[in-house]
Amino acid sequence: MPDSLPVPAHIAIIMDGNGRWAQNRGLPRVEGHRQGVEAVKGIVRDCANMGVKYLTLYGFSTENWKRPKSEISGLMQLFRRYIRQNLKDLNERNVRIRVIGEREGLEEDILGWADKSVEETKNNTGMQLILAFNYGGQQEITRAANKALKALGAGDLNPADLTPTSFDQFLDTGDIPRPELLIRTSGEKRISNFLLWQAVDAHLYFTETLWPDFDKKGLVAAIEDLAAAQNLCHPVT
Repeated sequence: MPDSLPVPAHIAIIMDGNGRWAQNRGLPRVEGHRQGVEAVKGIVRDCANMGVKYLTLYGFSTENWKRPKSEISGLMQLFRRYIRQNLKDLNERNVRIRVIGEREGLEEDILGWADKSVEETKNNTGMQLILAFNYGGQQEITRAANKALKALGAGDLNPADLTPTSFDQFLDTGDIPRPELLIRTSGEKRISNFLLWQAVDAHLYFTETLWPDFDKKGLVAAIEDLAAAQNLCHPVT
């Protein structure tokens, strides 16, 4: 990557295309998800090495529950495997793991692995890896609104102090800066209920590349696209 290219502090990624990747090769969908996990390992490493401070990955959405049970089971198993196999390495790389989304509906051992990864890396000071798991943007905003209402009712929040900026504190990402760059792979041009509040000013980058094939070259292309857009937005003098 060019030394002069500014690196965004927070990158968010919708990892799409695992199923199509497998289908194109005559493989079961779960094999696409398995290869997708390998892509996660590479992108996490690359982002950390580039100096990205926050990386949010859309791992499992609330809408994914509509998929076949066998595929859901495979996705859950891959989450377990990713944490089990990579927690030690991530810890050694000083990566802090965060998990956002709803806990309700997840199996106890999944919650256990999520909690273990968060607890064991909570004091790390390097890149923060935010895993959006059983996550939906509308659901998050609803939860945040309920928290804000409780704070107002308890007298802990003055109505005049409730602003779009102060509302951030009630979100799952309350202490995490908003993403500057949101990437979606596979060619789909929508954000699918991902970080609806936080991505209000994010630069959206869509690539035809399927997630298992997304690598550092694709990451750099997305960052270059962001840099070009920022230059175009500079006022004419």
